[in-house]
Amino acid sequence: MVRIRVLVVDDHRIFAESLAAALAAEPDVEVSAAGSGPAALRCLERAAAEGRRYDVLLVDADLGGHVPGARPAVPVREGDEDGLVDGISLVTGVRTAQPGVRIVVLAEKDDPRRAALALGAGASGWVAKDCSLSRLLSVIRGVLRDETHLPPALLTGVLRELTAVRKHRSESERLVESLTPREREVLRCMVAGLGRKAVAERLYLSPHTVRTHMQNVLGKLGVHSTLAAVALARRAGVGPADLAGDVVERGGQLA
Repeated sequence: MVRIRVLVVDDHRIFAESLAAALAAEPDVEVSAAGSGPAALRCLERAAAEGRRYDVLLVDADLGGHVPGARPAVPVREGDEDGLVDGISLVTGVRTAQPGVRIVVLAEKDDPRRAALALGAGASGWVAKDCSLSRLLSVIRGVLRDETHLPPALLTGVLRELTAVRKHRSESERLVESLTPREREVLRCMVAGLGRKAVAERLYLSPHTVRTHMQNVLGKLGVHSTLAAVALARRAGVGPADLAGDVVERGGQLA
C-alpha cells in the first residue's frame, strides 16, 4: 500500500494532536506534526535527506511560531520550537525548497484576500478547520492529483483578489520597464536596502548622480518615497542587487 506522508503544522497543541491522531487512523496515511514554521522546515529537510519526503503539508493560516511550553504533536527534534514563520511565508519557503510538496492551508474563517495570497504563494487548497475529516481527506487526496480546492463560497472573492493582484503587477511591470538600465540597477540597489552613499560606491558614481537617478526612479514610478518604490518593485518581480556576485561596469557607459 502506498502511504501518504502528511505533516501537520500548527502551534495549537490540542488541535494538532487531535488532527494527527484522526489522520493516522487512516490505513494509507502516515502523519507527523510540528509546532512552528522553523520546526516544519527542519522536519522537511531531514525527511528529504533521508529519502522520505512528505507528500502534503497542512499549515495553519494563523501560524504564529513559538508558544511557550508547547511541543509538536509528534516531536520533530528537542528544542526546535524557536523563531517565527507565519503560515503564508511558510508556504512560500516550502514551495521554493521542495516544489513537489502539496500544501493545504487550514483556516479558522474564510478570508478571500488571505486565501488568494496563499494560492499565489503556492498552496493547493484552503480548508476550514471545522470541516469534516472526510472532507479534509478528500482534499489531501485531491491535491496529490494536482487539483486546487477552495470552499465554493470563497471562489468569487478569491478570483477577484487574484485578478486585482495581476492588474497591480502588470501596472508595476509597465512602470519599471520605463526606467533606463542604470535606473533599474539603482532600483535593485534600493530593493537590497542600500543607501545613497553605498549605491554610489557600488556603481562607481558620485552621490549627486545617484541622487538624481533615485529622484528619476521615484518620478517615473509615480511614488514619493524609497519604501513605496521598493514595494512597487517587489510587485513587479524586481529582486535585490546581488551584493556578493554582481560585477558592475565602471565608468559612465550606463549612466
